[in-house]
Amino acid sequence: MEKMQLAPDFNLPDQSGRTHQLGDYRGTWLIVYFYPRDNTPGCTKEACLFRDKLADFSQLNCRILGINPGNTDKHQQFSDHHKLNFPLLADHQGRVARAYGALISLGPIKLTRRQTFIINPRGEIAKHYRRVNVGLQNELLIRDLQKLQQEFDAG
Repeated sequence: MEKMQLAPDFNLPDQSGRTHQLGDYRGTWLIVYFYPRDNTPGCTKEACLFRDKLADFSQLNCRILGINPGNTDKHQQFSDHHKLNFPLLADHQGRVARAYGALISLGPIKLTRRQTFIINPRGEIAKHYRRVNVGLQNELLIRDLQKLQQEFDAG
């Protein structure tokens, strides 16, 4: 079995000001998804699909975190408006997105590429999705998560 890469650590505030670190999620599976902007059509659809499937992910002992360079106030408005039930982390400087290879810098403007990571209970990147089809993502993530969990439990 090949050695997996440790997921880059982070220490970021969510939409309600609570700080999240990668270590907070040890022992559980974690989906970290990077998205370009709050309140854009694709990003809204992606967040709402995660919201609607959160119970399915929870049954698989999996938590979800969304990350982009937006600020906590914008994340709070976005979360409230769409009744999101998971944290949106504010990566103001883009350091976390850069560490995960998801940052796009256009001069002073920082954006994130739409990418998703499954992180296992040891804090290792179990799967990286460089291309994301928002409409099909959750079914693929659930299927892959189930397979990864079986391999993890067997290993």
